[in-house]
Amino acid sequence: MAIPVIYNLRSVRARWTSSIVAILGIAGTVSVFVAMMSLARGFKATLVSSGSTQNAMIRRAGSTSEIDGAVSLDQVKVITDAPGIARSDMGPLVSAEVVVIAAFPLKSSGTNANVQVRGVSPTVLGVRNNVKIISGRFFQPGLNELVVGKNAAVMYVGLALGDTIKFGGGNWKVVGIFNAGGAAFDSEVWCDAHVLNQVYHRPDNVFQSITVRLTSPEAIGAFRDSLTADPRMTVQVDRERDYYDKQSRTLTTLIVVLGTIIAVVMGIGAVFGALNTMYSAVSERSREIATMRALGFGAGSVVLSFLIEALLISFLGGALGCLIVIPLNGLTTGAMNFQTFSYMAFAFKVTPDLLLAGIAFALFMGVVGGVPPAIRAARQPVSVALRAL
Repeated sequence: MAIPVIYNLRSVRARWTSSIVAILGIAGTVSVFVAMMSLARGFKATLVSSGSTQNAMIRRAGSTSEIDGAVSLDQVKVITDAPGIARSDMGPLVSAEVVVIAAFPLKSSGTNANVQVRGVSPTVLGVRNNVKIISGRFFQPGLNELVVGKNAAVMYVGLALGDTIKFGGGNWKVVGIFNAGGAAFDSEVWCDAHVLNQVYHRPDNVFQSITVRLTSPEAIGAFRDSLTADPRMTVQVDRERDYYDKQSRTLTTLIVVLGTIIAVVMGIGAVFGALNTMYSAVSERSREIATMRALGFGAGSVVLSFLIEALLISFLGGALGCLIVIPLNGLTTGAMNFQTFSYMAFAFKVTPDLLLAGIAFALFMGVVGGVPPAIRAARQPVSVALRAL
C-alpha cells in the first residue's frame, strides 16, 4: 500500500523554512551549472556559425590556425584554377586573407582588448554571402578603409562609422558596418589584404589562408583531391565549418570543465542541505512514521514517500534555477579566443536541452540527498516510537 503523495506536499508546506533552504541551495547550483553550459554553447555556436558547409579553407600544411598559416601568391593562382569553385561577375569566388591582432580600447572599461583585423579580397562578400553591409559601404581596394563588425563597432572606441583610427602605423577610416548574423566575424575588422600587408610591412605575395566558395557542399572532395595531389601545393584543405568547430574546442572545453567543477562543489553543499532537511523531517516525524507502519504501510512505502518528498524539493529547486537562468539567453558577453588570442563577443545560448539537464541534475541531487534519510525512516523500530505516544 502506497502513502498518498498529498502527505508529502503537506509535509513540505509544514516545514517550509527548511524546505526553502534546500530549494535555494539546489536552485543556485542548477543556475550556475546551466549558465556555464550555456556560455560554452554560445561560444561554440558563434564560432561554428562563422563557417559555411559550402566554403573551403586552405592553409599551410601543419598549421593549427590562420595565425600561423602561409600561402604564396603562386599557390593562390593554382587554387583559383581548381575544380569546384563557384563564380560570379567578379570571377572565381576566392578570398586570399591575412590576419593581424590590434589593440583597441573597450568602451566599457577603457582598457585595450585584442581585435582580429582581417585583410580580405574584394570578392569576400560573395564568398561569405551571410555577411551584409548594414551601414555605410564596403571598402575600396587599395585604400586605408575599414568595414567593422556590428559587435566591434559597439564595443570599441574609434570604430564607429566615419571614425578615423590609427593602428599598425597607418591611419584608417571606418566606411561601413557589417552584420555577419551572429558569427565571430561580427567582432572583427575587415580591410583590403594587400593594404594590410603593406602597412604591417609584410610580403605582399604571402597570405595566411584562402577561403573559397564551392559550387556545392559535395564539391569539396574533388577540390581537396586536386590540391593535395598537386606537387606544387603544400596545403591542407578543410571545410570552413569544420575549421571553426576545431577552433572552438579549447575554450569550450575549459568552460565546461570549470563549470562542472563549480557545479559539483556547489552540488555537494546542496546535497548536504537536502540531507539536513530530510533527516530533520525524519526526526520530527518518527511518531508519524511509526503510526503509518502500524497501520500497515510497509518499509518500501515509507522509503518511496520520503524519496518523493526529496524529489519534490529538488524539482522545485531545479525549476527555480532554470527560471533564474532563462533571462541570460541572448545576453552578449565576451571572452578571449585562445586559438587566435583575440577578444570575441558572443551570446549566452540557453536551450531546452540544457534546461532539462539542469532539472535532471537537480533530481539527481534530490536522490542522493533523499535516499539515506528515507532508509533511516524505514528502519525505525515501530515499537519504540509508539511507546512515546
